[in-house]
Amino acid sequence: MKGLPLFVCSQLLFILLTSAALDTITRDKPIRDGDTIVSAGGVYELGFFSPGNSKNRYVGIWYKKISPRTVVWVANRNIPLNDTSGMLTLKPSGTLVLVNSSNASIWSSNSSRSLKNPKARLLDSGNLVVSGRNDRDVEINLVWQSFDYPGNTLLPGMKLGRNLVTGMNWYRSPWKSADDPAPGEYADFLDSHGYPQLFVLKNSSIVYSVGPWNGIAFSGSPNSKPNMYYTFEFVINQQEIYYKYEIKNASLPTRVVIDADGVVEHLTWIERSQSWFLYLTAQFGNCDRFALCGPYASCNINNSPPCDCLRGFEPRYPNQWYAADWSSGCVRRTSLACNQDDFLKLTGIKMPDSRHSWYNQSMNLEECKKMCLTDCNCTAYSNLDVRNGGSGCLLWFGELIDIRELSHNEQDLFVRVAASELDRKRRRKRSTLIAVISAVLATFILSVLAWFSFQRRKRRTGSEVSNEEMELPLFDLVAVTSATNNFSSANVIGEGGFGPVYKGILPNGQEIAVKRLSKYSGQGVQELKNEIVLISKLQHRNLVKLLGCCLEGEERMLIYEFMPNTSLDYFIFDPSRNPSLPWKNRFEIAMGISRGLLYLHQDSRLRIIHRDLKTSNILLDSGMNAKISDFGLAKILGGDQVEGKTKRVIGTYGYMSPEYAVDGKYSVKSDVFSIGVIILEIVSGRRNRRFRHLEHHHNLLGHAWLLWNEGKALELMDECLEESFSESQVLRCIQVGLLCVQKLPEDRPTMASVVFWLGNEDLVLPQPKQPGFFVERNSMESTESADEGCLSNNVSLTVLEPR
Repeated sequence: MKGLPLFVCSQLLFILLTSAALDTITRDKPIRDGDTIVSAGGVYELGFFSPGNSKNRYVGIWYKKISPRTVVWVANRNIPLNDTSGMLTLKPSGTLVLVNSSNASIWSSNSSRSLKNPKARLLDSGNLVVSGRNDRDVEINLVWQSFDYPGNTLLPGMKLGRNLVTGMNWYRSPWKSADDPAPGEYADFLDSHGYPQLFVLKNSSIVYSVGPWNGIAFSGSPNSKPNMYYTFEFVINQQEIYYKYEIKNASLPTRVVIDADGVVEHLTWIERSQSWFLYLTAQFGNCDRFALCGPYASCNINNSPPCDCLRGFEPRYPNQWYAADWSSGCVRRTSLACNQDDFLKLTGIKMPDSRHSWYNQSMNLEECKKMCLTDCNCTAYSNLDVRNGGSGCLLWFGELIDIRELSHNEQDLFVRVAASELDRKRRRKRSTLIAVISAVLATFILSVLAWFSFQRRKRRTGSEVSNEEMELPLFDLVAVTSATNNFSSANVIGEGGFGPVYKGILPNGQEIAVKRLSKYSGQGVQELKNEIVLISKLQHRNLVKLLGCCLEGEERMLIYEFMPNTSLDYFIFDPSRNPSLPWKNRFEIAMGISRGLLYLHQDSRLRIIHRDLKTSNILLDSGMNAKISDFGLAKILGGDQVEGKTKRVIGTYGYMSPEYAVDGKYSVKSDVFSIGVIILEIVSGRRNRRFRHLEHHHNLLGHAWLLWNEGKALELMDECLEESFSESQVLRCIQVGLLCVQKLPEDRPTMASVVFWLGNEDLVLPQPKQPGFFVERNSMESTESADEGCLSNNVSLTVLEPR
């Protein structure tokens, strides 16, 4: 500052000192209620606050630039202040102390050592650290940090685990409620018995586990693939065991929260929509309940019942098992003989509970097998790390519990079974070898048989669809004809663009639905092939299950599981039937459709756009659970593709998005528009395309939009629901429906947001903008002309009416 006047120098020095102190608490600069400190980059803010509707005061840290206030850490969770006289001070020893109006301490930090010139600084990571005033790197030389005491939130850089030297245990617990940040009845922590794994506990009982770490992620994690947003780290050494994650783009606010119900959610802030986006959730089905199926059983959320014994095992108590009580699990069908045992290979599963396990990081898989085989108490083994072809050894002792099927997990588990259980497979291989030798000796006979077999196979499969593409069993034409009583008209249960659908009964008593391609169908072999290839690769409880197909001669048929309650439109649009579908069922149906569509868009092996989502394609099983059907028009998006375009626009009027119907552009947001229409139809019990009103000529979307803007949204609700509805749920469904049918695709939410919004009542949702396709039509237009219809043209639409 040489050459500057003394006054100017002193002013600049004052400004520098003042700005440097904005993120710091010192001995002579405490924080009183009403004051705050802000991290250097303006990311986080610390001060006093009252949660929800409570009048109690707490010291907390929240995002500075995000509204409404999102608190990520609370100091005095258990002991609130009852007025605004609180003060957070820093003692000369380096201990933070929160005092009340009587100057009594109600909370303090427990610094491990004293400091001469302490300071407490709020960092841009959200960490409040206490260190010496002259320390250059506060995160290395700190004596206390808020990151060591997580609340309900895990921020990037925070640890879950244990310090083996100091005994520090890093774990999370939810708030009791939105008004009370005191620890709830759940806890999320890392268990260090055996090979460490993360648990969610309710009181002292385990309710959820993500399984052991496999080098990339936890084996039960809902998303174990590396991504462009986050990096994950799991550390085991002599000093500490912990898990943490980091974000690659520091400007993207993100947090992992455990809510009051024990559900773990990964949330990301979306600046454009000014809302938290549910990136993923850990628990989403029955199979996530810890040890639901008991020992030696696996759980598959897409099966009914979900539990099944491992190969070589049988139910411990069959009567309980068949009464849907699977907790006792399974037992070995054949007793073990120690060194004479063998191992059954399981893949695509979540690894079992590892509390009773042993691990070694340097052994290979063959050494691991030998060690397990020589120890008669060892029940299974696996690689510890799946990267680079696999390494390390993980041994299990005692019963194997908490196994579930997860196709994306590439870690193999080798389960100990009696050698005789695998002899059957070996006997089959020997039989195959004998058959091959016999075939060589009888070449001429086999050639003739093979020729006939080839001709028959060619007739059955046709040249359009191959077994490799189908991955489905073939049904014999004679069996299907018999099951449907020779395709009797009395067995017809539906009719679509594909052709008639028949109910059938197989010889074993199983009911099936047979979808038969009509010669006059607007859809053909390509659509049938598309549906076979797609749905055979999909598994979800909210997608209809394809059992097989019949491709024999001129016949083209798909065989589905039978849905006794037919389709959604059968109930909600018929005044005589819609009272039998109360609000609770309608809401669960809306949630089911949303979860199924989320699976198609985000969680399945393929990113799929349905393109023909409508109420008649939503089937209902015996429990009125929704299942999405009819994938003949579906499209697959590959790699980083987010949208496609076609000159052949095919779909159903009233459900197609504007950009698809007019320009042939389709994306996941096209399906979002369709489900928005369906949700509004579920609420109102009225068809979008057949809707009529005396005061205007809008369709259902336009009517809902008018009512929403007038504050009369509840008037949209079906009158028959007045005795059973939940006002908050109905309003939330209407708002979500309107958000889904907004005119511009970029304004519509993703299906992850739709599922999250529908399932969480306390959220403040964005206000919907103008919907697409709601403009007034000619009042003289007949009801018939507004009926649903299928569209297939070369994208030259100006009037959106069926031809």
